[in-house]
Amino acid sequence: MTCAEPGCTGTVVDGYCDVCGTAPPAPGSTPAPPPVQSKATAASRPTARSKGTARTGSSRSSSTRGRLGAGVVTIPRIPKGDPAAAILTDPKVPEGSRFCGNTDCGKPVGRGADGNPGRVEGFCTQCGTRYSFVPKLSRGDVVGGQYEVQGAIAHGGLGWIYLAVDRNVHNRWVVLKGLINSTDADAMAAAAAEVLTLSEVEHPNIVRIYNFVEHLDVGATAPVGYIVMEYVGGTSLKQIRKARNAPLPPDQAVAYLVEIAPAVAYLHAQGLAYCDFKPDNVMQTDEQLKLIDLGAVIAMDDEESAIFGTAGYQAPEIAQTGPTVASDVYTVGRTLAVLVMDVPQEHGRFVDQLPGPAAVPVLAKYESLYRAILRATDVDPLRRFSSMEEMADQLTGVLHEIASTDTGIAQPRQSSYFSPQREVYGAGRDVPVKPARVIAALPVPVVDPTDSGAALLATTSGTPPAQLEYALDLARGGTNQGKSTSVEIPLRLVRASLELGAPDKARARIAELESTAAGDWRLPWYSAQCALLEGEFDKAAADFDTVLATLPGELAPKLALAATAELRGAREDAQRYYEMVWRTDHGYVSAAFGLARQRELAGDRVGAVAALDQIPAASSHFTDAGAAAIEILLEGRTAQNLDEQTLVDVDRRASALALESTAKRALLRLRVLGAALGWLEAGQRTTIPRLLGADFTVPGLRAGMERCYRDLARESSGMWERIELVEKANAIRPRTRV
Repeated sequence: MTCAEPGCTGTVVDGYCDVCGTAPPAPGSTPAPPPVQSKATAASRPTARSKGTARTGSSRSSSTRGRLGAGVVTIPRIPKGDPAAAILTDPKVPEGSRFCGNTDCGKPVGRGADGNPGRVEGFCTQCGTRYSFVPKLSRGDVVGGQYEVQGAIAHGGLGWIYLAVDRNVHNRWVVLKGLINSTDADAMAAAAAEVLTLSEVEHPNIVRIYNFVEHLDVGATAPVGYIVMEYVGGTSLKQIRKARNAPLPPDQAVAYLVEIAPAVAYLHAQGLAYCDFKPDNVMQTDEQLKLIDLGAVIAMDDEESAIFGTAGYQAPEIAQTGPTVASDVYTVGRTLAVLVMDVPQEHGRFVDQLPGPAAVPVLAKYESLYRAILRATDVDPLRRFSSMEEMADQLTGVLHEIASTDTGIAQPRQSSYFSPQREVYGAGRDVPVKPARVIAALPVPVVDPTDSGAALLATTSGTPPAQLEYALDLARGGTNQGKSTSVEIPLRLVRASLELGAPDKARARIAELESTAAGDWRLPWYSAQCALLEGEFDKAAADFDTVLATLPGELAPKLALAATAELRGAREDAQRYYEMVWRTDHGYVSAAFGLARQRELAGDRVGAVAALDQIPAASSHFTDAGAAAIEILLEGRTAQNLDEQTLVDVDRRASALALESTAKRALLRLRVLGAALGWLEAGQRTTIPRLLGADFTVPGLRAGMERCYRDLARESSGMWERIELVEKANAIRPRTRV
């Protein structure tokens, strides 16, 4: 049978045309109008489902952001431009982007063969569904009695998108977008109700929905429904990436997602899931971002409607769970991956398994970025970020780390999860790093103000650890009230046990919390500290790593990992994490000393001193850092590898230090003068007249060292030590003639 489709020369074989795919109409029937084609995929799902969210303890956000770039990086402005310039002069859909609109099929359609171009209208050869890639609205058409079409501007998942002017509202620019299944009366009614809901969505980063109208398109036998939306000029993130022909700079990509995350969080607060987050649907205009497509938005409790999304971005579990916060987090994580690296594709979609640091240099350079992507796209929804607020907060931390790496300028921020560092451990070149000191110095988790025990804990902030449990019981009136509901109170008692050096008791308390706080990142945080006290450094590292995997934007677990690596002798890991922390926030002084120790061990004397030189002069450990730098500069020097410039440098450094202790001042002077004396006695010559106030001659240096030994003797409390120091003073004094 010859195909009856106008212009087609194909033959009907097995019920379908071998060229255009059409099926012959039944006798007396009228061909059905073409449905709006969609590249989006719809997931079938059961009517009952559970909505899982990750449990991470307290979930707070410090999202204090300004303009685009979060006040940390500069994002190039993109002017809004002339709306009319967006109109396509020859609107066409590339053959590679043509797919069947039947959500159960989705096969390629309209493809060319044997050198002949594919048909822009026809029927799917697999399922018989009719397709059309020809715009149905033309310039001058008036839709809904008020929207005058100017032309097509794009082809999206649900068909052509048109630019129009609203005759009733000062000729403002609007966008018309057709609805899928608009020939189905029930679907049309449901779509109208959905648009009514979306019209109430108001957020500065979400496109406004103005109206829902119907129009009888050319060739259609029933009206087509159109959403009327705000026109947003600018450029989509997909276009920005395409224009670069390369991934975006990681700071720019992260800044984009930090900026747009509150819009997705807003939808979640309204009980809605966005479902189809991807670079195509985020538009930048000037210094603002907007979600520009709400076509896939659905209520999270809607168990009947199809779920639309894009393969390669859509969460793998969505067909079983339905749309959830976790499924949206997944799409945002996949978007971040696509923006910062070249994700491999198969059959026109991004592969499920993302490449890692071994294949992507940007992930190797920015470990926190990689960890953030890993958590957002975890196959287990319960392990992803628990909310968009949490994800935005952690990405903000990642952004600060990236910016500090790229600029060399510290970019500190206040954490929502941890206190500042409480003490400084290892403050000096020869000060040993001990587990108890590390635990005392580490930041502590911030108390969740919504916890039932938060107010009670505030009244015991100054209570000694040994008396804390008694004080809490006393404050509760001698009862156990609050223990069953509060997580913060038992966690505080865990910390008290650690402060008392009782890891066994701390572990017992952690075990009691496993049933009520399962999945809370603070349990492995404190378990790791127990392991430190027990000398189980490998186990401590594993637990701290679990915390960092949960909170990739935080510096506290990185400092903990650095200290643990130093204790277990993993110098490369220790240096990497110390450097990461110190580079980002100069408030973590322990990281500067730790970094200096690791660099010196690696033979990088200059790098070690540079780290110590960055400790601010206002820090109480500035003097310790200066003294340590002098020790590093002189360590291992002999008369052969010591030079005058180094002596000038240490003279300048030592003279600038305000050492209050006579003993410390004398010891430092001894170190410098002794090195200079050995250098001169080896036959070297100097052009420096004086060094630390002493004549830069052999007699002058000996006299200076003699005074140092006598100062130390006067400060000594032990008789035999004092005698020994006096003997050293007598031995070093310059020889004189009577």
